[in-house]
Amino acid sequence: MSALKSFASDNNSGAHPAIMEAMIKANEGFLKSYGDDEISIHTDEVFKEYFGSQASIHYVTTGTAANVLGLRTVTQTYNSVLCAAQAHINNDECGAPEAFGGIKLVPIPSEDGKLTPGAIAPYLGHVGFVHASQPKVISITQPTELGKLYTLKEIEDLVEFAHDRDLLLHMDGARIANACAALDCSFFDMTTALDVDFISFGGTKNGCLMGEAVIFLKPNIGEGFKYLRKQAMQLVSKMRFVSAQLERYLADDLWLENARHANAMAKRLAEKAGAIDGVTIKGSVDCNAMFASIPPEATEILHEKYYFYVWDEHDHTVRWMTSWATTEAMVDEFVADIEKAIKAI
Repeated sequence: MSALKSFASDNNSGAHPAIMEAMIKANEGFLKSYGDDEISIHTDEVFKEYFGSQASIHYVTTGTAANVLGLRTVTQTYNSVLCAAQAHINNDECGAPEAFGGIKLVPIPSEDGKLTPGAIAPYLGHVGFVHASQPKVISITQPTELGKLYTLKEIEDLVEFAHDRDLLLHMDGARIANACAALDCSFFDMTTALDVDFISFGGTKNGCLMGEAVIFLKPNIGEGFKYLRKQAMQLVSKMRFVSAQLERYLADDLWLENARHANAMAKRLAEKAGAIDGVTIKGSVDCNAMFASIPPEATEILHEKYYFYVWDEHDHTVRWMTSWATTEAMVDEFVADIEKAIKAI
C-alpha cells in the first residue's frame, strides 16, 4: 500500500471502518436485487426521516451519475441548466451533462462559485424565443468548488427567484454534510425546508466507498428516473452494497461526526500554516477546503512527500483539503514540513 500523504482531496481518503463493516454485514446471505432488498428499502425510510416523507430516493455510485441523471430527468434536450462557471458540472464532468443528458449548460461568471438572483437574471432574456435553449434548472453547488457556503437565506432567495420564473432549483450536494456541519443545520433545514426541488446527495467524499443518491424532494418531479438510471448503467444489481453504506452513514450521526472533523482539521491547518512567514491563506475557511499562496519552490519540495493541487499557476495558489481521515498529527507534520520547505529556498 502506498504511503501517500494527501491534502489534495477528500476523495483520497478510504472508507470509514464502520461503513466497511456495514458492507461486510450486507454480504451475508441472499437478498433481492436491483434495490428490492430489505437494506435498500429501509435506507429509503431513513432518508425520508431526514428529508421528509415526500422524498423519492435513488441510489447511484458516482457524483457524476447523480448530477447528470438528476438533471436529465427534469429536462428536455431543448432546455438549459444555469450554473456558476466554477461549478463541478461545468468543469469536472468531462461534458457528461451534454454528452449523456443532451443538456446545454450556461455558465455564469462568479468570483466565489456562488450564484445570486442578480447574476442569473441577465441570462433569462431569451425565454420563449424559439432559437434559444430554454432555461429549466438553476444548479448550485453547496459548498462551492472554491469552498464557500451559501447561507440558508441565500438558498431561500434563489429558490424563490427560480420558482417565480418556473425554474427548478437543484443542489449539487457532494459535500452537503460539510456544509450542514459548518452552518449547524440539518439536511432538512438546508433543502426541504427551503423548498429546494432536488439534490445530488454525496457520501463518497465523507466516508463512504461509493455511495451517492439522487433525491427528488417534490412528488411531481423525477418521473422516469428509474428507467434513465438503467439506461445509464447505474442500476446496480447488488444495490444493497450501495444502500448499506448510506444506511450506516446516516446512523448515529456518523455523517455529521465525519464532516465536523474534516472541517475542524481544515481550520487547524489554516491557522497553523497561516502563521508561517511566506504562507498566505486566501479568504475564509468555511468547510474542509482552503486555498493558500506559497512560493513555487516550496511546493516543489513538498510535492516530494505530499500530494495536493496547484489551483492557479499564475499566482501559485494551492488547494489543501482535509477529510474524515485527516488527523491532528498529519496536519501538524504537514505544517512543520511547509515551514521547513520555505526556509530551505
